[in-house]
Formats: sequence, structure tokens, C-alpha cells
Amino acid sequence: MVLFGKLITELGIKTPADKFFKLFASELHEVQNLCEKVHHTKLHEGDEWHDTDTVKHWTYVIDGEVHTCHESIEEVDEQNKKMTFKLFGGDIDKHHKVFKLTLQVIDKANDGTDVAKWTVEYEKISEDIEPPNGWMDYLSKCTRDIDAHLSKARAI
Repeated sequence: MVLFGKLITELGIKTPADKFFKLFASELHEVQNLCEKVHHTKLHEGDEWHDTDTVKHWTYVIDGEVHTCHESIEEVDEQNKKMTFKLFGGDIDKHHKVFKLTLQVIDKANDGTDVAKWTVEYEKISEDIEPPNGWMDYLSKCTRDIDAHLSKARAI
């Protein structure tokens, strides 16, 4: 009976690590404009997008279905370019007691390819619930969309 799990993916990005991380750390509201699978997001509670006590409402598509949830920032580690987001409410609570996303952007200055590392940590409400594998496809697609936009903006 395994209720806890962790999924990890590492994706090479063309955008410099600092610029990619900055989008999440200080321009999170722009994600809805850059990712095909993010339909809408808005502030649900609070005044600032990047305060840890602010709650955002997200509408997004995973496995061809529209989902909603709330999100709050749990931790920001600027030095290590790492952020943890807590997801709850909406469709998340139907399947999970705990659901966290961690993004760490790793600077691989030696070869020019930086890495966006996503970790999904979860606790299912029952063993009958499948692992959230669709999230890995979703995060990969969003990462590619953001990277394409940021690297194109860099080339201009």
C-alpha cells in the first residue's frame, strides 16, 4: 500500500538558468500567456503574485481534460534557483492529500545547456489512485513553451 510518491524530470533548456528562474520567481503571472496548456490564472487571495501567503487559482489541461486548483508558493531559494509550490483545492483534492511541485533550474555553464528539474511530490488519498504521470507531460510541455518564448526573446 504505497500512498506517497515522487516523480522527477530534467529537461534541457536553451534559456540561461537565471532568466528561466526569474520568470517563475518574479513573473509567474506570465505563464498563462506562454503555455498552451495553461488556460487561465488569477489571484485568489492576496495582492502580490510572489508572496508566500498569496493563493492563485489555475485552470489548465492535463491528458486532454481541463482541471483547476489553487497554488501557493511554499519556498523560494534564489541562490539555488529553486522554488516549491503547494497545490490544493479543485481537482487536486479529489485524488491527493499532499501535492507539491518543485522547480530547480540548474546552470550547466560548461556546455551551455541549462536544466529545468521538476519534482512532483504527492500523497494519494487511496491506493486506487494512479500516480500523477500526466503532470510530467504537462510540465515538459510548459517548460518547452516557456523556453521557446524566452530563447526567441533573447535572440531578438
